Amino acid sequence: MPFPHRLHRVNHSPATGNATSWPTLLLLRVHILQSWRRLKGLRNESRLLTSVIGLFIVGYLGLSWWLFRRALAFIDRFPGLGAVLAERLLYLLFAFLFALLLLSNLVICHSNFFRNREVSFLLNLPIPAGTVFRWKFAESVLLASWAFLFLIAPLMVAFGQTREVAWHFYPVAVTLLLFFIVLPGVIGAWLALQLARWLDRRAFQWVVVGLGAAGVIATLFWWKTQPDAELLEESRVLDVLDRLLIKSRFAEEPLFPSYWLASAIIRWADNALRGAVFFALVLLSNTLFFGSLAGTRFGRRFLDTFSIVHSRGARAKRSTAASAAWTRLRPLDRFLRWLPWLPDDARALVAKDVRTFWRDTTQWAQSVVLFGLLGVYIINLRQFTQHLTGSFWINLIACLNLAACALNLATLTTRFVYPQFSLEGRRLWIVGMAPAGLRRVVQTKYWLASTASLAVTVTLITLSTAMLRMPPGQILFFAGVVSAMTFCLNGLAVGLGVLYPNFKETDSSKIVSGFGGTLCLVVSFLYILISVLLLGFGAGVFRVGTWSVAAAIGLFALLSLAVGGLPLAMGFRKLRTLEI
Repeated sequence: MPFPHRLHRVNHSPATGNATSWPTLLLLRVHILQSWRRLKGLRNESRLLTSVIGLFIVGYLGLSWWLFRRALAFIDRFPGLGAVLAERLLYLLFAFLFALLLLSNLVICHSNFFRNREVSFLLNLPIPAGTVFRWKFAESVLLASWAFLFLIAPLMVAFGQTREVAWHFYPVAVTLLLFFIVLPGVIGAWLALQLARWLDRRAFQWVVVGLGAAGVIATLFWWKTQPDAELLEESRVLDVLDRLLIKSRFAEEPLFPSYWLASAIIRWADNALRGAVFFALVLLSNTLFFGSLAGTRFGRRFLDTFSIVHSRGARAKRSTAASAAWTRLRPLDRFLRWLPWLPDDARALVAKDVRTFWRDTTQWAQSVVLFGLLGVYIINLRQFTQHLTGSFWINLIACLNLAACALNLATLTTRFVYPQFSLEGRRLWIVGMAPAGLRRVVQTKYWLASTASLAVTVTLITLSTAMLRMPPGQILFFAGVVSAMTFCLNGLAVGLGVLYPNFKETDSSKIVSGFGGTLCLVVSFLYILISVLLLGFGAGVFRVGTWSVAAAIGLFALLSLAVGGLPLAMGFRKLRTLEI
């Protein structure tokens, strides 16, 4: 068998550097050429859309830089406290971003390692498994971290301008950030390998659920505010501030990589170069050590785990496993039978989409993380706002809660609802020839996504406004607004998904990265921004005139109808002439 012998020589050749470098360089060259041709194709495909996306990127960078600059300048006005508070916020920011990067790398690595057809293709070639792992690991880290770098860039510029740093601060900060993103990538890749290896074990699933529940309960007991009496008895301002921020001390743990990064940036900005170089070297040494450990030791583990994951299908054919799977699916069928107004064809399509969504861990895990973080924030909202008595601040926080909930919804609709039509792929002709037709399929997908997301968004916004002790009229107002936003954003995602399909791709993340997904995200963010401004300054939230309330609500309704209805109607029109 010449192929295994050739693979054996590649893996154990004395010239290890040549054996492992040429496949990596070849993969890098091919993907760079593909990316360059894709960019050239985007320029020729739609200049208007390219201009809109470019303006959105420039506008976001400019607006976020201005907001960060104003916020840091406001904090810096407090004599003796501004620098302390700004540094503590920077430590907190990098600590939470490290946790989010870890979760993002975990989800993306699991999908990129074990649900990617390119991996199966590369492993059948005379390429070492370690090379395949290193390539997919670098790709996963890039996919998981580009948004972090895009978000943090305006903050670093605003922080440097506020501290009036020298020019060399900016390249040093960029270099430190590049070192930093490797560490959550390594941890996320290792966790992805472990989870994929044991995820099918029922005992392991219960242990993970139990640890998660215990962590949530421990967090609720730990997160408590200081009593007002203890704060009022203290006369020293620094001690009062330290007690107010006592729960943020975990971000200053010296063993956290976020602490090394924040300490190096802060000390370099303060011209304390010796301390900055020390923390930079600590960050660099850990990045090199764990990065080399992942590049040299994770390859064989990756190959074993890949074999285990893709050999589970044989065990699933056993009768006991089949009967157990059928037993688990029966509650969904019974629930759908309780909906007599749902036709049989729509019921079958809903069951198929729900099961597909549940079987894909990367999809529902990201949804749980996004809305779970928002839910934790809302649960603790009463503790954060118990000292606020003015209606202005309460209404402002309610509008910000509405914006946060809508932004999370826009992220999920773009990520999961938009690619639903394209994921039908080459099987779409079967659906198109069915008596129900493509129009009924798209309508069912729209109502399923809207109903599922509406249950979450209305619950969160109602809970947040109730914790702010707002009157019932305003609670109903915000619930109605978020309902309109839910139907609008789902209509936008479904409509653009039909207008810009990609039937050749099976990975939903790559479908979203195309023109249609980018346009959906841009339009969703612009719609949320305009809607929140209209409702905040015109719809009675900040106590303005009656005529402005009616005008703002009318404009919001027209905007929601246009943004959500027009793409959906255009998608239905395209279905009439769609060539399958």
